[in-house]
Amino acid sequence: MTAPEPPDAAPAVAYDAVVLAGGAARRLGGADKPGLRVGGRALLDRVLAACADAGTTVVVADPRPTARPVRWAREEPPGAGPVAALDAGLRHATADAVVVLSADLPFLEVATVRRLLTALRSSGAEGVLLTDADGRDQPLVAAYRASALRHELTALISEHGGLTGLPLRRLTAALDLTRVPDPVASFDCDTWDDLAAARARIREHGHVLDEWISAVKDELGIDLDVDTGILLDLARDAAHGVARPAAPLTTFLVGYAAAQAKGGPEAVAEAARKAVALALRWADEDTPEAPSDAKPDAKADTTSGAESASGAKPDAPSSAPGPDAAG
Repeated sequence: MTAPEPPDAAPAVAYDAVVLAGGAARRLGGADKPGLRVGGRALLDRVLAACADAGTTVVVADPRPTARPVRWAREEPPGAGPVAALDAGLRHATADAVVVLSADLPFLEVATVRRLLTALRSSGAEGVLLTDADGRDQPLVAAYRASALRHELTALISEHGGLTGLPLRRLTAALDLTRVPDPVASFDCDTWDDLAAARARIREHGHVLDEWISAVKDELGIDLDVDTGILLDLARDAAHGVARPAAPLTTFLVGYAAAQAKGGPEAVAEAARKAVALALRWADEDTPEAPSDAKPDAKADTTSGAESASGAKPDAPSSAPGPDAAG
């Protein structure tokens, strides 16, 4: 199995994306599924973030506000089914590879899309799709060779006189496919229970921080990947060495300084490094220092010895911090 690429790696191959977002959502009572939110972000926006480096992204649905610009398309007639929708989106794609996605994938990531493209390039197959926890094919979480899709769509039109109502398996059954197991990225929200499970998962300890940062960046229109570990270390040092409210204020000032410098991740890292050093120097001043010329007495003082023998300790120097001192 091909190892996933790091999130900041370049795409394995230039590609376009087709996102199908016009389904009836019958198991959700006809709700606007692409607009349902997980972690404060619409499902459609979460999917669009995962394919943000596509040359062209086509969403097959009626137009709606989205977090980033896309091209809109619609199958004819509307509601004609996923094969007809895929055909409508593919007509706007020009790249040799096309990533085909549904609009209800809460855990799809950039790394998943690049993993599919890497496998497509290296396998020589006509398509690479994910399989879910039960081993079932997920043809709407896949990368395909556009020429293979067009060839089979033409064959289906010739055979059936059109594409309306055809299931996706009629299209994918004729393709040479490679399968990649991924029960998380292939998880889709078909029911209200699925939606509740997705919302619960992102609030788990291991996911909540990354989810929150991604949501904030989308909300503020920030396209910047930084080392969150640096900022968390800074917040810890500021809270411990100075005062707890210093943590959020310091991280804000670091971000502001990086923006003033018109820098990217490197500017954030450099500002954070300086602030961490300051916090550590600040904390060091809370540690009493012994006089530089102090030397241990060679002879034991009889009074001190008596006090030691009795269990009493010498009085602390008057300059030592009292119990109310900071730190």
